[in-house]
This record gives sequence, structure tokens and C-alpha cells, in this order.
Amino acid sequence: MIHAASDEVLERLWYAAEEARAVTLPGDLRLDADGVDLNAVLDSLIAEGFVQFGPGYCLSPAGAKRARGIVRRHRLAEVLFTQAFGTNLRDAEVSACEMEHMLSESVVDRVCAFLGHPPVCPHGKPVPAGECCRIYSSSVQPLIRRATELPVGATATIAFIAPKTLSRIDRLAAFGIVPGSEIRLIARNPSCVIGCGSSSIALDDDIGREIYVRSVA
Repeated sequence: MIHAASDEVLERLWYAAEEARAVTLPGDLRLDADGVDLNAVLDSLIAEGFVQFGPGYCLSPAGAKRARGIVRRHRLAEVLFTQAFGTNLRDAEVSACEMEHMLSESVVDRVCAFLGHPPVCPHGKPVPAGECCRIYSSSVQPLIRRATELPVGATATIAFIAPKTLSRIDRLAAFGIVPGSEIRLIARNPSCVIGCGSSSIALDDDIGREIYVRSVA
């Protein structure tokens, strides 16, 4: 059963916790709540044990578990729509808001494996890991994978980059290594060597693993 209003509140409380932002009033949820009685929804979630209050609103352990699943579905859906289907981010976000209420855990894990277990959504926010990420099953051929996992000589398009530091983004961009660029893996050992246009760039393995690509048909 879909509980859209409750799920939206739990999702917003998760975001507030990510941002270390206090939620002391229902309006602090920053939720477009036309036609929704936020006080009633919060009271219901408190009664069900998903939300705690004192002094502000926050997720209980059970609420955090449920919210984590909602956020995971939403962010994976955004990756699916933008990277697999080429949907613009605004439309992808609208569709993701619908899908986050409907996908079962088994389907979510299949989508995650299909996408190559992306660490972040198109907004750069972390995608909560699932059991499939820990197992890293290869039963479904990933659509998105790390550049270092390409066969040597293979060509691919950069889907997204998940760097540990912003300086790495600038360094890669200077060589034209940005989302949408076509690259090829020239060598894997002793270091990762990527060709982009007429340039060949040697990268540390950890940087190469931060570049996620989609194979060129």
C-alpha cells in the first residue's frame, strides 16, 4: 500500500538529518503540503513509532530504516531516468517521486545492480547502499560501471563522476573528462590510462574508480 504523505514526511526528515538541520515545526520540513494536514501526519507517525519528538521532530530507528528505503528508491530512480533513459533532471525527479512509493526491495536491488551500484544520485547526494551493493552480484549486467572495469580498448560514455574531493573534478575537467564525454580505456596496469579525444591521461586507480561510464553500443 502506498502511504505517500507519510513517506514524504519521513523522506524530508531524512534530508534534514543529512543536512544537520533541525525540524522544530511542521513547516521546517519544506514539504509542498497542499491538502495535507502535516500535524495529523506527524502525530500518526509518532503514534506508529516512526518519528520522535523532543525538542524537535526526528526519525526513530524504525523510521530511519523506512526513510532510508524511500530515499534509496528515489535516488536510484533519478539515476535510472537520467542515465539510462536520458531524461532531463527535472522530469526525472518528478518520476522518481512516483517510483519511490511503488518499487519492492527485490526490484530496487535489480535496478541498483543494473546501474552498477551508483554511489550518488544526479544531485551528488549519496544513494543508501543495499544488500546487493555488499554482495555486488554480477547476475545482472550493469548498465553503468567504473571506468577501470572496462575491457582494455573499450570505448564508453561518462555517465557521472563521484569524486572524493572537488579538486579532482577540476583536474579531470581540464582534460575534457566530464559527464557526456566519450573515453576509452587504453591500459589498466601499472596505472589506469584513459584516452579522451586526442589526449591520453594516466590516473591513479582510485580516481579511475570514481568515473562511472555507460558502454557505447
